[in-house]
Amino acid sequence: MPDGGYAGAWKVNGRIALVAIGRNIFARSVTALATSRSLLLSAKRVARPMLETARVVCCFFERKALLMSSFMEGMIRRTTETPRRIALPEATSGAVLKLAEAMVSRGVATPVLVGPKEGVLQEIAGAGINDEGFDYFDTADESCTAAFAEQYLARYSDLSPKALARRIADPLLCAMLLVKAGVVDGVAAGKELSTGEVVAAAMQIVGLAPGVESPSSLGIADIPGFDGPEGSMLALADCAITAQPDAEELAGIAIASADTASTLLGWEPRVAMLAFSTCGSAEHESIDVVREAVQLVHERRPDIACDGEFQLDAAILPQAAEHKVPRESAVAGHANVLVFPNLHAGNIGVKLVQIFGRANAYGPVLQGFAAPVCDFSRSAPLEEMLGNVAMLVVRAASAGEGK
Repeated sequence: MPDGGYAGAWKVNGRIALVAIGRNIFARSVTALATSRSLLLSAKRVARPMLETARVVCCFFERKALLMSSFMEGMIRRTTETPRRIALPEATSGAVLKLAEAMVSRGVATPVLVGPKEGVLQEIAGAGINDEGFDYFDTADESCTAAFAEQYLARYSDLSPKALARRIADPLLCAMLLVKAGVVDGVAAGKELSTGEVVAAAMQIVGLAPGVESPSSLGIADIPGFDGPEGSMLALADCAITAQPDAEELAGIAIASADTASTLLGWEPRVAMLAFSTCGSAEHESIDVVREAVQLVHERRPDIACDGEFQLDAAILPQAAEHKVPRESAVAGHANVLVFPNLHAGNIGVKLVQIFGRANAYGPVLQGFAAPVCDFSRSAPLEEMLGNVAMLVVRAASAGEGK
């Protein structure tokens, strides 16, 4: 067929057809636009405040993300000065393997993957993870487990060889044994395991620090508009673990919280024991528990500035403390660590500052154990997990310096 046959006809007739279609669409569009013009103007009047609201909301969450990123990045920078080895017992979890990869690439710590190595390597290959820089403790390798058992039994006599072998076979319990024996510097878990499982394993193997009667948690709140001794920051305990502490347990929470605030945040802790009474303004058996806890802290750790019982305003507002506290106090009006009397108050308190105070909350950080242990939220994204590991490394470095 000569050039310009069907092809040429299509070029000419196709253009005519497209022009005709275009004119038809244009005519219909003009009619539609004329009909909907008033609706569009009305919609604009409605949409304008909605768009403004959306802009404000976006700015708020952008600010929260920026502040959280700044806090966590500061923690990550500190880890590069103190490299540590962190055991990860959930080593076949894809999310944990990505965390391990990030730990190496960001220089946060050396991940020690605990579990049957063959299965871990299969997961690594399947997930396309770069395992350069990873270390392993192979719970399926008899020579590896026997060497560790010999090392452990030479230092500790709390377990028989058979009981120790059973625990080494469990990756979570094995990780706790490794940190107790000093093979690793901390344990990070909770992406697949529950908080209860992590805490129970730590209690069983690692145990509690001297002077501490129960494990607890410390949350760190960054509260816009608050101006205290540490700027907008406050440490809050216990918000996650111990439901109804007695005086011994409450004193332990105060001691652990002071130590965490000092090692993790570099603060000089001033611990306020909170209640619905200030210095005897009310009487109740629950207030007696708080008062006894204050005395126990003074006896066990006289180096910690701890006072109470205080209402919240007397603890953090100088003008309220001046009015309500009838004696000299290094804490009243200037507290940077708040210890709630029970988990009801702690859980409600941290959510109040988050929802109404628009605070960023970091943690909670598990505390009170004889070695550093971290519990992830099972819904935690990668960056949050990495930040939690960074805080764990900072605490582990401080614990190492104190030995």
